[in-house]
Amino acid sequence: MRTLTLILLSLFALQTISPGQEAGKPRGEKKVVIQLYDDGTWQYADTTSRAEKPVPVKGLEIPKTKPDDQVISHTAYSLLFNDQHKQARWIAYELTKEETEKSVERTDKFKPDPDVKNGTATDRDYEGSGYDRGHLAPAADMGWSPASMAESFYYSNMSPQVPAFNRGIWKKLEELVRNWAGDYEAIYVVTGPVLNPGLNTIGPDKVSVPDYFYKVILDSREQGYNGIGFILPNSGSSLPLQSFAVTIDSVEKFTGIDFYPALPDKQEKQIEKTLCIDCWNWKYTRSVNQNDAREKTGDRASAPVLSPFGRFSPLQRGDVRRTEGYILSTNYVSSVSQ
Repeated sequence: MRTLTLILLSLFALQTISPGQEAGKPRGEKKVVIQLYDDGTWQYADTTSRAEKPVPVKGLEIPKTKPDDQVISHTAYSLLFNDQHKQARWIAYELTKEETEKSVERTDKFKPDPDVKNGTATDRDYEGSGYDRGHLAPAADMGWSPASMAESFYYSNMSPQVPAFNRGIWKKLEELVRNWAGDYEAIYVVTGPVLNPGLNTIGPDKVSVPDYFYKVILDSREQGYNGIGFILPNSGSSLPLQSFAVTIDSVEKFTGIDFYPALPDKQEKQIEKTLCIDCWNWKYTRSVNQNDAREKTGDRASAPVLSPFGRFSPLQRGDVRRTEGYILSTNYVSSVSQ
């Protein structure tokens, strides 16, 4: 017997294992979703993660804004710029299957965004800093027109990223999301840095260096909408991307941003509180060495990751199939013969 104590970002749906049944080899696909509460009580939850067939909503990707917010719209994406941190608080865009078909080559022509009144970062801010000019909306998502590609290199679309992060796990997530657009016809993406007071800065314009980045995705399928969020530390990682997956509600609480407010309230609430790992195609992440990323506990290994909330693992292979809710503390007992 082995006991794993984890701090979890989610409510677990665990497959039941009967006495004598080999771990990692469940009988069928019996799944249970349990909602846990701070007072220690629990109840079985509604297992419906999808709402009714989606109705097209104009500007669905745009987060909730305040009356004095100046949202800037470019050819392919919109953004809300933060003058204090000299970067966007969020970048939002719809990505369709057709737009993933690249027709324009990457330009690498970084330049200030002419639509930001008080100015963006410049080349000087990044020179010699040791940080990459990390795209928020990736250039590879913008290769469907010359204008969208050129605007993807605006400094309003950049944030200081550790090279191992920008060229590693962040790039893998960008590729995964792009493939989802091809799988699900269209997705609505909001992404950005987590901007807090007291961050380190670089360059003469004092561009903040975020400790974390986020990405939330809403897909539109025939059966309905489905949503997922990610929070990643600004550092290299060999962990599987599923280890960083959280509910959209969790990203909202961590960033203070209200995502997808154009959805009907009931539909938005259901989508944003639910994380369904199995509802997404993860085949593009197989290049990650999961043996290195997981603790050696056999088929039911854990994949803890340092998150802003503590150490957690939303994916216990062979056990977890579904997560709902927000931050909880619980014990997970793994029956693994040693």
